[in-house]
Amino acid sequence: MANGTQKTRILNRLLSAVKSNGQGDSGTRPVLEQVILGILREGTTSAKAEQAFRALQTSFFDWNEIRVSMVREVADVLADLPDPDDRASRIINFLQEVFETTYSFDLESLHKKGLKMAEKQLQRFQGVNPFAVAYAMQTALGGHALPVDQPMARVLRRLELIPGDYDEAARTSLEHLVPKAKGVHFCEALTTVAHDYCHETSPNCPACPVRDVCPTAKANATSKARSTAAKAKSR
Repeated sequence: MANGTQKTRILNRLLSAVKSNGQGDSGTRPVLEQVILGILREGTTSAKAEQAFRALQTSFFDWNEIRVSMVREVADVLADLPDPDDRASRIINFLQEVFETTYSFDLESLHKKGLKMAEKQLQRFQGVNPFAVAYAMQTALGGHALPVDQPMARVLRRLELIPGDYDEAARTSLEHLVPKAKGVHFCEALTTVAHDYCHETSPNCPACPVRDVCPTAKANATSKARSTAAKAKSR
């Protein structure tokens, strides 16, 4: 496991080596829309999540039409994302509970509640998991939250920025390490590495922009060199 100095070096390298694609205009959206975008964003890229979000807006008249639609109807619009049925179900459940709670689709009152209270209220809604809550806190409510999904956590483990699962202790540690102002860039950089290079199987370490500070990439390179040398010797 990397120590504090090594973690800072790895973080700085990640932020400098991987350009942020940004989140378009997502940071200007209302809280409710940011929660929905968070549901779409988990496990995929910002570009694909944005595309799916626009597809929802184009395919349905408004959020109420989505709320009363069948899961399959919404899932068909989200077919380009992983687990479209699950995402569709979660979005419908979320919209249903918001409607039953507020008789509207407006969560802007959360801005007045303070970050802790706003976070607790978001956590109570059906269909909303920790990633979606953290995403909304980061992009809509100005909180210092880091939405980390499984592919991003894989990169964090291989970089030795976290020891294992992305649990509460790892989240707290990471939020202390990553400045709030760099939170969005950090998450986007992790996503880029996860989807372009750091695959679950057969990671493309030689092409990865952070290979020079990645313990896993170095170990894989050493293992490959030894294997090549052994094969050459056996000939």
